Amino acid sequence: MKLVNPIKVIILFLSFYACSFILPVSANTSKPVEHNIIVGAEQVEQYLPQLKGKNVALVVNQTSKVFDEHLVDVLLKKDIDIKMIFAPEHGFRGNRDAGEKFDSSIDTKTGIPLVSLYGKNRKPSLSTMKNLDVIIFDIQDVGVRFYTYISTMHYMMEAAADAGVEFMVLDRPNPNGAFVDGPILEEEFRSFVGMHPIPLLHGMTVAELALMIKGEGWLTSEKELSLTVHKVQHYQRNSPYSLPIKPSPNLPNAHSIALYPSLAFFEATPVSIGRGTPFPFQVIGHENIHIGGFNFTPISMPGAASKPKFMNIRVQGEDLRQVVSHGLNLRYILSWYKAFAEREVTFFNSPKFMDKLAGTDKLRKAIMAGKSAEQIRLSWRAGIIDFKQKRKPYLLYH
Repeated sequence: MKLVNPIKVIILFLSFYACSFILPVSANTSKPVEHNIIVGAEQVEQYLPQLKGKNVALVVNQTSKVFDEHLVDVLLKKDIDIKMIFAPEHGFRGNRDAGEKFDSSIDTKTGIPLVSLYGKNRKPSLSTMKNLDVIIFDIQDVGVRFYTYISTMHYMMEAAADAGVEFMVLDRPNPNGAFVDGPILEEEFRSFVGMHPIPLLHGMTVAELALMIKGEGWLTSEKELSLTVHKVQHYQRNSPYSLPIKPSPNLPNAHSIALYPSLAFFEATPVSIGRGTPFPFQVIGHENIHIGGFNFTPISMPGAASKPKFMNIRVQGEDLRQVVSHGLNLRYILSWYKAFAEREVTFFNSPKFMDKLAGTDKLRKAIMAGKSAEQIRLSWRAGIIDFKQKRKPYLLYH
């Protein structure tokens, strides 16, 4: 047997040990531009001077983060006097079911009064706004007209104008910002799930929308609103952006957010889109009428879907979790309507709600008339062209 030279072993060990501490001189630690996005809330030093010595209220939820801290905690550490927190749909902590009403209360962590904007009053009274100087809106939106955070922003802008309170928007990216599609909302179908004459997918951030809401005179207040916005740095609306925190209980990931504008129409039908499962807005299914062979069983999930459609019943349909989805896809609603029609079963069992979601009754009627996706898209093309021209003065990003 050949013996190993112990001196060589020691030399090899020392060489390896030394190399393990050598760092490459030219190591590139920079990230692509789309990963260097700095949201408005993270630019604290820019907006802090506007808050010093003032009575401040915030419209925030679980998405209102400054890096790893909540905006409320950051401002309290900076000695900002936060008088109250206004909570939108799903609550301050984002743990309320869709459509679940909740009362005003006190935040247990900070002791700050919480004012519900999703109960009896969606617009705070003048007495509630008394003695406030600044209202900050910092909530992550998903760029779809019927997602109610922008309706909450509208009502808060009106309340601020009525009370003579400054309104500040800390902007965040729109994960569906690359798309402008869908019917323009018609005035007679205006509701909390659609308040503005904009397409279903408007391609704007909340700050851009705030500028447009004010600029187009959509506020009912007789007083002029004092509005300031803080832009997102390094953001382009066509760049992909995955949200670091789910914006609501049933939009848990980027895939659900991408499918949301296409699948939310099923809320006005007997068909399940996965509420009560780990993959809401990523599957489609029904107990008796099937397209596809994927099975799932919705269950009660308090804080997300307490009483989902087909609770504890096995349903069958489509699994879209691996499907690449962009913008508004009419294929799903058209094919499922056809399957129901062939069985002579009512599909739009909540037609009024469908029309509110669509912002018009024309989409529902076109589907029932058997029109193709191409024909339906053609019907709203002129409205999209007009909208793109109208929104130009309010755009902050390329």
